[in-house]
Amino acid sequence: MPLNDPHPASALLVTTTVLPAPSADPRASIGFSGGQVVGSVIAAVAACTALLWSAGLHIDPFARSNIPYYAILATAPLLRLWCLRDGRRWSLVLAQVIEYYTLFMALALIGAVSSYPIAAMSQGFADAGLQRVDELLQFDWLAWYRLVAAHRALQLLGIAAYQSIFLTPALLLGWFALIGQRREAHRFLAAFAIAAVLTLTIYSQMPAVGPFSYLWHGPIPYMPVSELWQPDLIPALRDHSLTLVDVGQLRGLVSAPSFHAASATLYIAAAQRCGPLRWWLTAIPCAMLLSTPVEGTHYLIDLILGAGVALVAWFFATLLVRWRVRTALVGR
Repeated sequence: MPLNDPHPASALLVTTTVLPAPSADPRASIGFSGGQVVGSVIAAVAACTALLWSAGLHIDPFARSNIPYYAILATAPLLRLWCLRDGRRWSLVLAQVIEYYTLFMALALIGAVSSYPIAAMSQGFADAGLQRVDELLQFDWLAWYRLVAAHRALQLLGIAAYQSIFLTPALLLGWFALIGQRREAHRFLAAFAIAAVLTLTIYSQMPAVGPFSYLWHGPIPYMPVSELWQPDLIPALRDHSLTLVDVGQLRGLVSAPSFHAASATLYIAAAQRCGPLRWWLTAIPCAMLLSTPVEGTHYLIDLILGAGVALVAWFFATLLVRWRVRTALVGR
């Protein structure tokens, strides 16, 4: 655009066409109300706190590892408010991004912390039963592990795919903010929260150390990303030799159902509403699923249960969003 352009409207055209046009569907911008979102988060924090208290665990509020979370909690609402007051299209998009990312981070953190008291109050290990189901499914975890351990390229690809559990939702939620799909963003976040609750509920009845700890004996040729935390952490939580939960050092304790598998299934479902990004946002979670048996040290039945949990969560999240849209339209 020339610096001496006498038509200011052309400058507006340039700035407004940089971002994709928002959805024309009036229902697309309808999500849960601010009160409903805040109330749900408060309820989740209260439930997590109750679980910690019941298990005799606690979090040190003054630990240095809490600083990043305090910083986000302090700055995110202020930045979002500034964006809303600014009112320009990119500012409104940024406000939505901040809201969605903060909610996702809160849900993931609450779920991870809650897994500790649930593990502490659990009993026994379900590995023998899970392995028997894998044998019926003719899934050989040891053969899968040996294949990955023998090829560095598979290890690097598996690590990247497994750790994409946070990349994919960032892309999904960013796209929903960009095109004004608040309904889809809230459906995804609600499904993620429901899946976390279902996963933790089932996990309380079938804690396991995972196939790496249960099946592999001898020198370790390749250490997966999730390492061998369950055999040490779960007994320490149960006998109360570990009572402090460090949010900066949270480790994956859940074996069945696999929350990576549940997340991947939710990502694939949400990706179908992402237009030109659909294929990329489908391929990445599929790669994550393939990496999960080794990098997450999961039985195949863990993945199947995780996918089932996600489908149930998506169903109920869809019902909740439809109810919210109907009530919002009636109130207009």
